[in-house]
Amino acid sequence: MTDASAPAARRPGEQALAALGLGAPDLSPADASPHTFPGGGRWRTEIPSCEGPEALAVVLKEASRLDVPIHRISQGSGVWMLTDAEITEMVEATGERDIELCLFTGPRGTWDIGGSTRTDSRGAGLRARGYDAVAGCVEDAVRATELGVKCLLVADEGVLWTLHRARVAGIIPADTTLKVSALIGPVNPAAYAVYEQLGGDSLNVPSDLTLDHLTEIRRVSAAPMDMYIEAPDDLGGYVRMYEVAELIRRGAPLYLKFGLSKAPGIYPYGNHMRDLTLATAKERVRRGRLALDLLARHGADGDMAPLGSRLPGVLNRFPAEGATG
Repeated sequence: MTDASAPAARRPGEQALAALGLGAPDLSPADASPHTFPGGGRWRTEIPSCEGPEALAVVLKEASRLDVPIHRISQGSGVWMLTDAEITEMVEATGERDIELCLFTGPRGTWDIGGSTRTDSRGAGLRARGYDAVAGCVEDAVRATELGVKCLLVADEGVLWTLHRARVAGIIPADTTLKVSALIGPVNPAAYAVYEQLGGDSLNVPSDLTLDHLTEIRRVSAAPMDMYIEAPDDLGGYVRMYEVAELIRRGAPLYLKFGLSKAPGIYPYGNHMRDLTLATAKERVRRGRLALDLLARHGADGDMAPLGSRLPGVLNRFPAEGATG
C-alpha cells in the first residue's frame, strides 16, 4: 500500500504548466487523510440511482463491457417501490458479483402532504414527517433485510438512530450497513461526527464541499465518506473529475459516486420512466470509466479497496443499549 501522505504521481497538467513557469505549489502531507477502509484500500466505487432489476442488468452489462469495478449499487426510489420478487432478483444479481446493494428506506418529506418542502426554505427536506413515516422506514428496513439486502439508505437522523438501535437489538442483522443520504449530508466536521455516532457507516457529503472541508472532517472521523464525482442537477450538477485523485487523498476512505448531471429526476421510478432510467443507468457507468481513466493517466489509480469489501471498520457510536427515543 502506498503512503497516504504521498502526492499523486502526476497532477493534471503538471509537466506542461511547470515548463511554462506555472507550476503548482507542493501538496502538504498534513492535508492527507490517514485513514483507509478495513482490509486495505482508500477508495471504493458506487453506481447510484439504479431503480430496479432491469436498470441493474444494464449497469452490470455496461460495467463488464467497460471494465468498471463496482463495490456498491444504490437505489433512490425506496424499498416500498419494489416488489419482493424485484428485490430478490437484485439481491441475487449483486450477490453473484459480490457487490453491495443499498436500498432507500421509506416515506420522506418531499413526497409527504406537508407543503414546507416546496417553499423557498425547503422546510425539513427529505426527513420522515411524524411517527408513521418513521414506522414506514422501519418496515422497509425489516422487509429489505429479510430479503437479503445488507445496506440501507437513510435520509433522517431519527430513522438512522432507530435503525442503529434495531441493529444493536438484533431486529435487523448486525452486519447491516446504514448509508446517510446526500440530501441530508453533513457539511462540517462536528455534524459528520454526530452522524457517525448515530449509526452512520457511510456518509454522503454534498459535492460542493472544498478540499479543505474534507481535511477538516478527516481530523475528527474515519467513517467512510461518499461523494458524487458528478452530481445530479438537483444536488448542484457539479463535475469534479479532475479532482478525483485529490478528493481521495483528502477524503479517504472514500466512495466515488458516478452520478449524472443534465438528466431529469427519476424518483419515484416506474415503467413510465423506463427508457430514461435505462439510458441514464448506462451513462453513469461510462462516467465512471472516464473518472477511472483519468486516475490511471495520472498514475493515481492505486489503493482501490478489494472488490467485494463492504464493511466500514470500527466506528464511534453513542451508547445504544437501553436507549429510548
